[in-house]
Amino acid sequence: MAIQDNRSHNDHYRRLTFASFLKSNSLDAGEEAYHTDGEHNHIDNKDAISTNSDSQRPSNASTSDSSSPIYPLSPWNQTYYPNNDNTTAFQSPLNQSCSPYHKSPWIYQTRNSDFEDDPDNGLVGTIVRQEGHVYSLAASGDLLFTGSDSKNVRVWKDLKDFSGFKSTSGFVKAIVITGDNRVFTGHQDGKIRVWRGSKRNPERYSRVGSLPTLKEFLTKSVNPKNYVETRRRKNKLKIRHFDAVSCLSVNEDLGLLYSGSWDKTLKVWRLSDSKCLESIEAHDDAVNTVAAGFDDLLFTGSADGTLKVWKRELQGKEAKHVLVHVLMKQESAVTALAVNLNDAVVYCGSSDGSVNFWERKKYLTHGGTIHGHRMAVLCLTSAGSLLLSGGADKNICVWRRNGDGSHTCLSVLMDHDGPVKCLTAVEEADDDNGGEKTDQRWIVYSGSLDKSVKVWRVTDYAS
Repeated sequence: MAIQDNRSHNDHYRRLTFASFLKSNSLDAGEEAYHTDGEHNHIDNKDAISTNSDSQRPSNASTSDSSSPIYPLSPWNQTYYPNNDNTTAFQSPLNQSCSPYHKSPWIYQTRNSDFEDDPDNGLVGTIVRQEGHVYSLAASGDLLFTGSDSKNVRVWKDLKDFSGFKSTSGFVKAIVITGDNRVFTGHQDGKIRVWRGSKRNPERYSRVGSLPTLKEFLTKSVNPKNYVETRRRKNKLKIRHFDAVSCLSVNEDLGLLYSGSWDKTLKVWRLSDSKCLESIEAHDDAVNTVAAGFDDLLFTGSADGTLKVWKRELQGKEAKHVLVHVLMKQESAVTALAVNLNDAVVYCGSSDGSVNFWERKKYLTHGGTIHGHRMAVLCLTSAGSLLLSGGADKNICVWRRNGDGSHTCLSVLMDHDGPVKCLTAVEEADDDNGGEKTDQRWIVYSGSLDKSVKVWRVTDYAS
């Protein structure tokens, strides 16, 4: 692992655009070059972590020198102000020849308009491990679990590589962690695998099973009624997904695990014995997202453009999930869901870049639409009064829910070099403040198709 710190404010140069940088005669022939798509021609270290501190963070503010040039937005200077169209470049790569690492896109930190010069908000660090695109994240205590298309699940602690485990096949598309420290992973091959850390050696994780269990699979397979016909005119056991597992969610109070799949089904698993309780043909197209919500409601979103609400009700001697409402039906696919349990609000992200939300009043009522992304919303997460949305436009929008139900954009985080595929947040422990009430602080993890995970600190106030 390597830790690199940003250069100090003493090196205050303006950065050229990428096109100007390539045309410059000052570039030595021996210096490292980069493609315009942001990929490196050469990487010396497999793992790299870049950390940032406010005292070392270069400023994007314009200087008093009116002759200083203003350059357009470039792949190396993606800084965005929601309320200001002026974008300035800073710290030229021509003056950072001491190390080719300083020209890496991983270490450039944006300064967002509402968070400038604020030690409580901003980029904490970046985790880079060249194993593949990051598709899933889950946090538990001081541990972060990341899944990628390399079939690996890495475990990080304090921004350092702590442990890891690997499946035999299938991209890791979803990760959830239960209260008994079991880790459930959903894979491209349609399997759900179960892992647990060793009590003697916390760094060691081993596979303890899969869903469905082998015993249940063999028991159900002897009855022809337990099979369904797939689109290829093949019969598959209905308690098993036959396409990619795209999403997972846990309801600890009910002791249930939910899995959604591209095979259009929703499956309900009992955590105590890993038994499949229900297999529901939930949508007309792939199930992209599932979220356990308030009042024991379950929300599912699909590529068919619908957002559905399910509730577990007693039918005869068994409790089953029944469809109680279709909140939305549109042309654009539903791509992400998040639930604010405290305020009883459900958020729904779509491929058109919008985020719709519904509030629990007497009934679930549509509260409005949030617009902050130019492309598809790929992930959502709720943290206290905050909502964070990640999109295919490489941006992360930080929203605050106000007392009147409206939403304010506090910041747009733009350090990723690829679509933001997954987000998760954990509340940061309060320091000793003499008993005074302080704003909630959150550590936010964002995974991207640029093969990196970025770590942010945000609070629920605006400057």
